[in-house]
Amino acid sequence: MFDKFKKNVFSQFGEDGIIEELIKRLEIKNLEVCEFGAWDGKLYSNTFNLVKNFNAKAVYIEGDKGRFLDLKKTCLDYENITPINVNIEADPNSTKSLKNVLKSTSLNKKFDVLSIDIDSYDLEIWENFEAYDPKIVVIEINSTYKPGVFKRHESNNPGCSFSSALEVANNKNYTIISHTGNCIFVKNEYIEKIKFDEKFIKNPSLLFNSRWIYGPFKKLKLFLIKKILRRTRFSKYDD
Repeated sequence: MFDKFKKNVFSQFGEDGIIEELIKRLEIKNLEVCEFGAWDGKLYSNTFNLVKNFNAKAVYIEGDKGRFLDLKKTCLDYENITPINVNIEADPNSTKSLKNVLKSTSLNKKFDVLSIDIDSYDLEIWENFEAYDPKIVVIEINSTYKPGVFKRHESNNPGCSFSSALEVANNKNYTIISHTGNCIFVKNEYIEKIKFDEKFIKNPSLLFNSRWIYGPFKKLKLFLIKKILRRTRFSKYDD
């Protein structure tokens, strides 16, 4: 339903256009966003378009020290970005949990967009994220798994499956509105306002983009898996 709005300004698979349309329908002003791992804040970012072109206030989190230096360079031109150098941990009681890291910022409890891309325990971090209720959540998944397969991240088998992400989203009162390679979710209380088709609410698997398995994204998918494996091999979150 929202695929027709896909466009890339900084995103990779059309997320920028979808998020813009959601913000328009939700009539959001004074945007607040959070993204981790943010890298330099720009590369394939799902939120930098909002920072640059919509003056969004942003918290960008990057754990890698080298990439964080790149992020700080970006911040020289964008004072609306708060950069944080930390590896977010899934344990909600950790001082490095997303909730506890954000406590040190001025981010509103119901901020607008959360984007998660650390190529590992993305789902577990979101699952354990408490005290904040972002309106829109964008989370990378392993799109090699068809709907119906429930799978969590492992060091030699990265990312979570589509259905596992849906399961967590349902428990947290979110509805999927698009699958681009990332899953894009909207908090249930806003679904009526975005005029989302009831058939996708009843059968969210209809939104799964099978081109990741059978179509032109297949080679890209294999490349991304290799990238993730290289990255998570050195990750502190490995099993």
